[in-house]
Amino acid sequence: MNIKKIAQFAIGPVAGALLGFISLPLITWFFAPEDVGRIAMYNIALSLSVMLFSLGLDQAYVREYHESSNKIQLLKTSLFPGLLILTTCFSVSLLFSKDWLSSLLFDLESGFLSLLVMLSIFVAFLARFFSLILRMEQRALAFSIVQVSPKVFLISLVLIAVAILASPQTQDLVLITALSQFLTFFILFYLIKDAIWQLLKQRFDFNLFKTILAYGFPLIFGSLAFWGLTAIDKVLLKKISGLEELGLYSVSVSFAAAAAILQNVFSTVWAPTVYKWVADGENLDKIQDVHRYILFIVIVLFCLAGLLSWIVPFFLPSYYVEVQWVLISCLGYPLLYTLSETTVVGINVAKRTGLAMLSAILAFVFNIALSFILIPVYGAAGAAASTCAAFFLFFLLRTELSARVWVSFPRTLLYGYTFLLVFGACTSTLFGKDYATYSYVFWFVLFVSSLIIFKKELASFLRFVVARKKREIA
Repeated sequence: MNIKKIAQFAIGPVAGALLGFISLPLITWFFAPEDVGRIAMYNIALSLSVMLFSLGLDQAYVREYHESSNKIQLLKTSLFPGLLILTTCFSVSLLFSKDWLSSLLFDLESGFLSLLVMLSIFVAFLARFFSLILRMEQRALAFSIVQVSPKVFLISLVLIAVAILASPQTQDLVLITALSQFLTFFILFYLIKDAIWQLLKQRFDFNLFKTILAYGFPLIFGSLAFWGLTAIDKVLLKKISGLEELGLYSVSVSFAAAAAILQNVFSTVWAPTVYKWVADGENLDKIQDVHRYILFIVIVLFCLAGLLSWIVPFFLPSYYVEVQWVLISCLGYPLLYTLSETTVVGINVAKRTGLAMLSAILAFVFNIALSFILIPVYGAAGAAASTCAAFFLFFLLRTELSARVWVSFPRTLLYGYTFLLVFGACTSTLFGKDYATYSYVFWFVLFVSSLIIFKKELASFLRFVVARKKREIA
């Protein structure tokens, strides 16, 4: 994959994150905090359903793609079992209750909303597999369009709704969100219509199914553990503190999602690069350099959030004033996960994927325990601090286990700074509104210290920028 192709793939997550800065804050001005919380539960339902009903066969499809002589048959064999189970489950559930899903997710009894969520899950499930066609065929721009479209449609439909409706309600927001997804699916369908036509004519291969299920099904447990690590805070927050606190928390997460740009772009570039280095037995010394560069970036982003988050309330209704503190801990997921991607190389090289799953499971259990302690007292702030601390444990486990099964590397600086970041993030989130001055001083001192400790990396980066500018001028 060349640089141009990587850049085209990066358009999707970058543009999606930037549009996220517009979409959710826009919604907060026209819909109640409870409705924002309901959309968070809607998204959780979609992600969990797609993960479970895929049976791990989406990952098996990616694994077998380049070795398959009949890629369309591979797709049908990967797609059909989960689709059949999903259809059966929803059909049976509708025989007993038509509003159980809306009651579970939204605390509302509505057969229409339940049916809308079910249709959304079907579409999300199909979109998961269909989008893999674009990804595996390296149709990067088309793949990015499909990633960005939901946000574009969501913003457009919200503006239309508030223009024509006197007082938009919960049902309107869920319908708008679902329509954004459906319209995106139509675009995806058009982009791969030839493949879908071929898919209908292919037969299901039972022998192939047994092979890919043996590979994919065990992956569900690791995926479920990681999903729990990233979603259990929202589920428990709704259960313990209600939809209003979940709405506040969701807005905080949306602002912190800016850091997901780094996560998505880095993951796209890093994985193929580092495994090529390992395969060729060269540039292995550069892995440690990457550790330091990414650690420096993570420190800077945490510090900037701690120093500048007071700006955020200017873009939100007054109810969301505490977002400025909550979002600092919300950075824990994208930033610590990105940092762990640089240190987990050893586990993947040694093919000890069970250790990666163990890290997720232990962090997941820790998150649940801490959430039950903090959420009843601190609400959204407690959920954010719990998840941030859980991702610190996740990072520590991945890093330490990787160093033990492959090549050991210096970790004192790495652990020291990440501990300070998580300590600062959690204390700022929980107590920042009462001790704002101390919080700002902490982040400023940490920022200045990083400029001193990482002066070599900073100088190297500045030389690169200057050299690049000179080439552009020439």
